[in-house]
Order: sequence, then structure tokens, then C-alpha cells
Amino acid sequence: MIYLDNAATSRPDAECFEAAKKYILTDYYNPSALYAGGYNLHLELKKAGRNILSLIADDENYSIIFTSCGTEADNQAIFCGGRRGNVVTTKGEHSAVFASATELGRRGIEVRFAELNPDGSVDVDALLKLVDEKTSLVSVIHVNNETGAINNIAKISEKVKSKNPRTLFHSDGVQAFGKLNFRLTENIDMYSVSAHKIGGIKGCGALIKRKKLIINPYIYGGGQEQNLRSGTENVFGIKFFELAALKRFKNLDKHYAQVNNLNSIMREKLDKRLFKIISSVNTSPYILTVAAYGVRGETILHEADDLGLIIGTGSACSSNEKKRYSRVILACGISEDMADGILRISFSPENSVEEIERAAEILNNIVENRREKMA
Repeated sequence: MIYLDNAATSRPDAECFEAAKKYILTDYYNPSALYAGGYNLHLELKKAGRNILSLIADDENYSIIFTSCGTEADNQAIFCGGRRGNVVTTKGEHSAVFASATELGRRGIEVRFAELNPDGSVDVDALLKLVDEKTSLVSVIHVNNETGAINNIAKISEKVKSKNPRTLFHSDGVQAFGKLNFRLTENIDMYSVSAHKIGGIKGCGALIKRKKLIINPYIYGGGQEQNLRSGTENVFGIKFFELAALKRFKNLDKHYAQVNNLNSIMREKLDKRLFKIISSVNTSPYILTVAAYGVRGETILHEADDLGLIIGTGSACSSNEKKRYSRVILACGISEDMADGILRISFSPENSVEEIERAAEILNNIVENRREKMA
């Protein structure tokens, strides 16, 4: 089996699992308990938070709130940050941000959506025109989860703050964390991350925020996570996340080069008569979006699955919406005919050159055979 849907989820790292499994089997105590076992786990969680935070931010200025996933982190940022005036975001956001912003609109907050460039990045000038003195929150995805386009959130947040210093700036960093070499800058107020995209386990994410930023709790109850996200902590998931993140960042540049090579090989091997490359060469190498000429992406996905190749047709988190065309792809200016043939190929450092060459061969054969039958 060749797995090329790593943007949807990655395989949990076996070494990290072995190190973290004690938090299920032996050190299973409640970290809010007063006895020694519980208090020691409380200290382990604080250590995990410091370690993850240190990878992209200064712990003097930022803190971390552990959540159940990146979607929850996005929801907390949007609903706690967009409480007045208007909210500005983009047409290229992950559904966790897009749907949350849409819900804000139903609750009476004006929501403004900025247009995209053809590669899926935000049109920065168009975004800035939407920001005014009443803008409470701007949210711009760091790496577009459908095209891999990279938004320069450091520069964008700086420009947003120059227009309105009171505006909060949030970014969904789920497809960037552990893949791109960057650190949060002073103008970024909140940043969402997820464990299962980088070899951690599903059920764990985090919202990183500026320490001085005051937001309301998102989930109420026992007061965990600095009273901002109640609920008994997922110690196993959080420690797994810590270990996976530390391992991933240790090899960040090496992995980037590996994946960039795999991406280049796939671009070269796919038959240009059969596929149009949607992702530009300047996007994250971890995601390559293409469109098959005249063949539905879903059809290709199922045939590839039968042949031992797993790929995606877009965001897995949007698959339940039952919409034929991706709103993000259409916002890039792609026609409905091309949008019907969209495939998202997403790589991992675990993939080999041989797998990529075989995957390209499978995809070329599927589309060529389908086109011959339709001729």
C-alpha cells in the first residue's frame, strides 16, 4: 500500500507511541488529582506545553492551550476573538475556520471573505481593504490545506496591525507546524496546531496565544488549561504530541528536502496530457494538487485504492459536506470541469522515491484507460 494522503492524517510514529504508552497503561492518573501520581502528571503536561511551544514561539510572550484537535483550536480562536464589529478571513480557509466564521455571521457579526490568488494564497491587497476600525479579528490560514499555498502570515499580520492595532490576528497552522521552518512573530495573536498531521495521534491539538491576550473560556467545567478549556486532559495524546513534535522539528530541514524531492518527481512523472498541475512551485512541498482532464477525481481515487494507492480529492474534513466541487478550488478560479477532476497528493518523509514513481504510473494508467473508454 502506498499512502499519499498525509495532509488528511499521518501514521502515528511507532517510536513515540512506545515512549508515550505508559500514560495509558501505568501513569493513567487524573492530572488534577492531589496525590503524587496526579501531580506528577500535571508537571509532565506543563513540560509538554513548554517543549511544544519552544519549537515555534517564545514562552515569555506566548502560552499554549491543549484542545481535542485543530478544529477545536480554530473554533476557540474564532468565537473568542470575533466578538464585535466585523471579522475578516479568506475564501481559502479550512472548514473549521470558514464554518465558524459563517456561524458568526448568523449570530450578527459581519463577516468579510477575501479573494484568493490562482494558487490558493490570499490576495493580500484585497484582504487589507476589508480591514477597518471595526475589525475585531482577522484569520488567515498559514498553508492552504487543499493547494499547499503558503501565506506569509508574518507580513500579513504586520500589515493588518498597521491598519488597526486592536485587531486580533489568528492563523490556522495545522498544515505548516512541523513542516515549515518558522517562528511566530509579535503580530500573530493566536495560532492553531494539530498532532496527527506530524506523527502524533488523533484527538489532540492546541491553540497557541499571546500571554497578554485575554479571551473567554471556550469549554466550561473544571477549569483546566488556565480556565480556558475545561475537561480532563488527554495526557497520552499530549505527551505523544510532544514527542512527535520534538522528533519532527529535529529533522525539519532534512524532511523538507526529502519531501520537496518527492514532490518534484511526482510533478515530472505525471503525464501532462492527462493532468493539470494546480499547486504552484512555491507552495508547500507536502501538498500537490492536480486535476485530471475529463475524469472525475472521485473515480480515480476509488480505482487507485483498488490498486493499493491512497490519495485524496481535497480536504478530508469537508468530505461530509457532499458538495461536488471544492469551494476553495473554485475560489482559485478553476473551472467546474477541472474542479471535477481534482486530486490532492500529500507526502510524508516516510514515502520513498520508488513509491512516488509507482504512484505516478498508477494515476497515469487510470486516467489514460478512462479516457480511452470515453472516446
